[in-house]
Amino acid sequence: MEQDIAGLKQQVEYLQHQLHKQEKMASLGLLSAGIAHEIQNPLNFVINFSKMSVKLLDDLQEIVEDCADKLSEDDAADLEDISADLKENLTKIQEHGERAISIIRGILLHSRGKAGEFLPTDVGQLAHEYVWLSYHAMRANDKSFNITIQEDIPEGMPKVMVIPQDLSRAILNVMNNACYTVKERAAQEKEGYVPTIAIKLDLQQNGAEGTLRIDITDNGMGMTKEIQDKIFENFFTTKPAGQGTGLGMSITYDIITNNHHGELLLTSEPNVGTTFSFIIPVKIAK
Repeated sequence: MEQDIAGLKQQVEYLQHQLHKQEKMASLGLLSAGIAHEIQNPLNFVINFSKMSVKLLDDLQEIVEDCADKLSEDDAADLEDISADLKENLTKIQEHGERAISIIRGILLHSRGKAGEFLPTDVGQLAHEYVWLSYHAMRANDKSFNITIQEDIPEGMPKVMVIPQDLSRAILNVMNNACYTVKERAAQEKEGYVPTIAIKLDLQQNGAEGTLRIDITDNGMGMTKEIQDKIFENFFTTKPAGQGTGLGMSITYDIITNNHHGELLLTSEPNVGTTFSFIIPVKIAK
């Protein structure tokens, strides 16, 4: 009896701790949305001035060509090389600026959406951003962490109606686990092992409706049948104490099956790897 009371007390304390963390995360979400909004304006200036500078370089190149007979061959060649390098650098600035804008838009979409609200969403872009967000978060904590990420995301997929904040969280939860397990296997095998995570999207359309499938596959440690049977239970984790809450996969299951009325499938084999599959009925956004 005393053990049951002690266990219940421990669980209550844990839940209180989790609620406190959720409150902090909600405040952090508001803060990140504000920061994202403020960063977006200077980024727009960076992108626009990069585009303008490329046009100015084109004009400069025309002037140089008109004055080619007044320049030595070496000077003309140097000017051409410098112009080409500047144009390449400006193009890279523009590309990375636009990527940053895309990430910021995703953050703003995530923060503005109401709980349970279905919104027209570019799922391919969302999946891409959160797969790499998970990887970079792991890299921030461990600079030696490196993996191969394989993406099979069809181009030109129409936007579909999903709850973007929930779906992004589900992808992030699975990716975080995938990163953890390939890192764990890499530490054991060391040589000859290439940690790999693959994400594949498929949308089967039938008029205004369709079925979205997202597969996330890793070649990590894999799971035994006993672990697979418990993986979606609250507070179940295979990670050491302090490294996992045991809530990530139960939340993911709830997001896919209850919030999106879909299926969450799991296939796994020890020392081979694991695949989580989200199968979600969707409406095509107009």
